[in-house]
Amino acid sequence: MTAVPPGPVRAHGVLAGYDEVVELGDPGPWRPKLVASDLDGTLLDGDSTVSPRTRAALDACWAAGVPVVGVTGRGPRLLESIRAALDGRGIAVLAQGGYVVDLERDEVLRTVGLPRAQAQAVIDRIEQVAGELIVAVEDAAEQSEVHTQLRVQHGFEWPYPEPAHLLPRHQVLPPGAVLKAFLRSPSLGQDELLARAREVVDPREAEVTHAGLGFIEVLPPGITKASGLAVALDRYGVDFGDVLVFGDMPNDLPMITAVNDAGGRSVAVANAHPSVRAAAQARTSGHDVDGVARYLEAVFGREVTGV
Repeated sequence: MTAVPPGPVRAHGVLAGYDEVVELGDPGPWRPKLVASDLDGTLLDGDSTVSPRTRAALDACWAAGVPVVGVTGRGPRLLESIRAALDGRGIAVLAQGGYVVDLERDEVLRTVGLPRAQAQAVIDRIEQVAGELIVAVEDAAEQSEVHTQLRVQHGFEWPYPEPAHLLPRHQVLPPGAVLKAFLRSPSLGQDELLARAREVVDPREAEVTHAGLGFIEVLPPGITKASGLAVALDRYGVDFGDVLVFGDMPNDLPMITAVNDAGGRSVAVANAHPSVRAAAQARTSGHDVDGVARYLEAVFGREVTGV
């Protein structure tokens, strides 16, 4: 039995750029020692798959001795879909950095949960400034169980066609820690909800972000794609300054900022959120037209990619 992979889901509020082709100039002589990429909306196409052109570019990176790390918001219950996307190679960063796994060794390198009481306190505080919210939760106690179903409050409208435990609000939070909580507002968009949450949530208590799916996420303090990627970089012996990173949504900003600050290179796909386009150093084509592959081809050259 395999986990049910997510189906195609378009990001909320970003209506253009999926099929936009960006003309790339000469990227210069700099070469990365590692490539890190978000999956949905970035590396994967509109069908949530890795296209043949993108697969060839990733294969070429590995052949050139450059590891590829997938950095995603998807939780460990979707591990098999991530393994398939990355061809079972290297290290994957899941759950916005809260779960890191070596795919080749089936070794979990990091797993972090948010205590139930702390998660409840954060949710309560956000509701004070945003009104009543609809909640879904990924149970930290079941992180290693890829068939585990998400705990979803009735009315949440989860965007992926996967099985879920539909529960009343008072039963959504599990008895123990949560990997992350998802909060949806019936009246506020994801950007406004995130802005209000950040006004009242201390980063020492929890991280809040969004991945462009119409709701925000609450994570353990210090858990971001940057901190998750750092685990992979430590394993490979690579610094942030030697990373080429691709992203599309606000949850990618921590790793984009970390790479920028260290002297590496960050790239936004054409369909990226405005905040990501503003933060990234460069821009490539949309994810429906192999934006990541096109940029890798430009960086490594035709003699490496074979294109």
